[in-house]
Parts: sequence; structure tokens; C-alpha cells
Amino acid sequence: MIYKNLQGVPEFDCIEYEAKKTKYCLLIPILNEGERIHKELRRAKEVGVNTLIDIVICDGGSTDNCADDNILRELGVNTLLTKIGTGKQGAQVRMGFWWALGRGYEGFITIDGNNKDSIEDVPAFIARLDEDYDFVQGSRFIKGGKAINTPFVRWLAVRLIHAPIISITAKKKFTDTTNAYRAYSKKYITHPSVQPFRDIFSTYELLAYLSVKASRLGLKTCEIPITRQYPKNEKTPTKIKGFRGNNLLLKILFENARGKYDV
Repeated sequence: MIYKNLQGVPEFDCIEYEAKKTKYCLLIPILNEGERIHKELRRAKEVGVNTLIDIVICDGGSTDNCADDNILRELGVNTLLTKIGTGKQGAQVRMGFWWALGRGYEGFITIDGNNKDSIEDVPAFIARLDEDYDFVQGSRFIKGGKAINTPFVRWLAVRLIHAPIISITAKKKFTDTTNAYRAYSKKYITHPSVQPFRDIFSTYELLAYLSVKASRLGLKTCEIPITRQYPKNEKTPTKIKGFRGNNLLLKILFENARGKYDV
């Protein structure tokens, strides 16, 4: 089914492999992740994550076989959403939130589809949502978390620049603010002062904005430990590349601190 002409949501196609089964859903944005997303889904299936939460792939228009229907069905995916309209990561997440709200989910967990994060920790996010937390940030930098093979420049950027500025903006300390492994309550996403369904959230703006808005609204927030492991002696799996990508991230960071995305 194709959804189009939506306010603040890109046009997208939806293929539901199964009906809604769980209270929350796991949204996984992907774009040409190749075998990485398949490995991640196999790990999830091995520990039964797909039986605890509906897994929804938010594809940005992959041209490899990573979003193959037969493979996704076999690996326990509930639904495939494929973005047709404009926008990048932020548009994929908006697409996922909008569809998931319409399907009646009460909370949403997001995780990258490049097999870096400990998808086995999904039950810990579910537990926090059940405890009425509105925003749960996964962190490799708190007690119990693990940062494995993190590129040194990236470690410096997160620890010394990104996390401190997000924390100041949020008026609460967060330690792993570029990490998209998170949980959000329906209460947060539908709060009238949030309004995530805006075209201004095209790339990484929504990630930064949602990092700070919950605390500023007085909603219930926390961090929980996760593991993020970069592959050793391999090319770093990331969509943020080179000077241009990092410059964009910094620009968004400071625009967010100035309140550009507030309503």
C-alpha cells in the first residue's frame, strides 16, 4: 500500500508481513546495508527479540538486496516501509513514527541497521517504556555499557563536543548523543510541543531535537547501557562521512542549541 500527500511525512510504500502483535515496535532505518542488516536481524531472532516486539524496517530506497521480502520475512520482520519521497534518515524515522502511531503502538524503539549495536538489549528498552519513561537513550559510555573499536576521532567528537552541547541544551546530562539506539513513548512523540512531522527534519535534525526536547518538557528520561561495536580492520559502517558529513552534524548541533527546531 502506498501512502502519499501526507503532511510532514514522505510518500512511502508499506508491506505488512504480519498483523500487529505487540505493544511497542522496533523501527530500523536502513539504506543499502547489505548483509549487515541481515546479520543484525539474525542476532535478534536468535534471542527472540522478534517475539517480544514487532520489527519494522524503514528503508530509504535501497538498491541492494538488503530489503528483499523473502529474507526479511524469514528473519522475523513484521513490516517493511519503503520511502519514496524526499529526505534521508530523518524522513525515514518520520515515516516510521507516523505509520506506527496509526497502527496503535504505545512506544517506539529505534536502532541503526548496520549491526553495530547490541540488539539483544531491546528488552531493557521495553522495560523502561513499561516503567513510563518517555525518552530512553542507549549509551556505551555509562556503567555496564561497552564501546568496542570506536574510532578515536569519533570518540573525541562525541565525548568532548556533541554530548556536552546536547546536555547543556537538554538541561540534563547525556553521554552518547549521536547514538540512535533509543526508545520514545507515544506521549512524547505526540506531545503538542514536539511536532516531529515537519519537513525540516530531513537528515539528522530529528535525532538531535528529540535528544533534548523531552527533558526540557519535564518528561521522564534516562540512559541505559548498551554495547556499540565497530568492526575491526574493516571500513567503518556509517552514513556520516568526511568533512561534509561531520560539518553537517555540527551545524545541526548548534542550530538545535539555538532552538531552530522548536515550535
